[in-house]
Amino acid sequence: MKFSLLALSTAAALGGTDAFLAPQQPRLSSSALAGYGIGSWNKKSSPSSAGGGGAAVATRNPWDDANKANTVSKSDTFIKAPTTKKSYGLGSWNKSASPGGTTSAVANAPPSAAAATGGCPFHANYDAIRDELKLIMDNPSWDDGSLAPIFLRLAWHSSGTYDAATGTGGSNGAGMRFQNEAADPENAGLAPARAFLEPVKRKFPEISYSDLWILAAYVGLEVTGGPVIDFQPGRVDHPDESYWEQMSYGRLPAAEKYCCPHLDDSNVSSSLDETGKVKGWEGLCTHVRNEVFYRMGFNDQEIVALLCGGHVYGRCHPNASGYAGPWVENMTEFSNEYATDMIEDEWTLVSHGDTWLDAQGSAELRPAPGNRQFVNQKKGVTGDDPNQMMLLSDMILAWDPDFRPILEMYAEDEDKLKVDFGAAFKRLTELGCGFP
Repeated sequence: MKFSLLALSTAAALGGTDAFLAPQQPRLSSSALAGYGIGSWNKKSSPSSAGGGGAAVATRNPWDDANKANTVSKSDTFIKAPTTKKSYGLGSWNKSASPGGTTSAVANAPPSAAAATGGCPFHANYDAIRDELKLIMDNPSWDDGSLAPIFLRLAWHSSGTYDAATGTGGSNGAGMRFQNEAADPENAGLAPARAFLEPVKRKFPEISYSDLWILAAYVGLEVTGGPVIDFQPGRVDHPDESYWEQMSYGRLPAAEKYCCPHLDDSNVSSSLDETGKVKGWEGLCTHVRNEVFYRMGFNDQEIVALLCGGHVYGRCHPNASGYAGPWVENMTEFSNEYATDMIEDEWTLVSHGDTWLDAQGSAELRPAPGNRQFVNQKKGVTGDDPNQMMLLSDMILAWDPDFRPILEMYAEDEDKLKVDFGAAFKRLTELGCGFP
């Protein structure tokens, strides 16, 4: 299946905060993505439920055209709004940008004069920018009430393209402003993150987009109880898309790469071996370890720390990555819940055809057609457990004999995870920047 550039850019506009380990390219056709509906994703509880006690909200039909039109209108209003408190989208921003032109407007937003040269890092007031970012971080109209998860993913994906052998990629340049990098299927759903930061960029034109995206993630971690990371400014934005001549798709991780093909929704359990692992998981593990993280220069402990600290935030959306639901119960707070739950909970492999999830109140865990994931629910068994999921690429941490002891260590020691994740994330976001 081939993707046109237009179809890829459409995919990049859909959804919200999604996996750092996103779907293998290509996964969904543009028509399949459109079929899920923009702005149709809803949770079982209100944004306040991230901290407990949220009221239930009605689930909207993901194929409801009225919902899609409403979202397109609101996102377009946000992007065109003047730089005022309202322009941050408080109370009005809803899930994702429009596929009908808004995507390219976000991806290729015309930079200010300062941005054209990458800003002026030595004259930027970073304390004032931090304060501004803190003001917009809590947003009741966005996902689970916080922009921190999607800012974290934006920083991760802008940094995770680094290749140590060639010195290309990385956070320096903010290449996702341009069509090719924005159109990478692994970057689906990140257009809103960039749009939310545009008013901050307009207010503080002296900071480069590259620095702003990373600083937003650092502030997001800080205000949600995560590590406090010392920010090093000085990233310079690409002036144009010529940098892409040395780049390529496939540098970001894929959630099911090299696993056995998924052929039949009615018998997804046939994908499992006798131990309950997905057949071909060793190839997926090699992809994540060697093709992605070793390529950037990380070791096994750093890999586990990055995934345990990163995937405690946010959720997946079937209309963006193709996967569905949150990893943990409290997805806007730093914790080691991802590690503990992966080890302690029972996990069931499901696909889009597992409609029993809908009947049991877990519709938010049903992935898009063609995708598989693990969920903490069982067919015919109802209980009080919150809906949670794990990607196949998450589960390799529990299956691989070298990753497993590190996972267990972080499940036992949240403080160590915070320290190690902070150090690894700082390193990730500085790769290729030439900092001393």
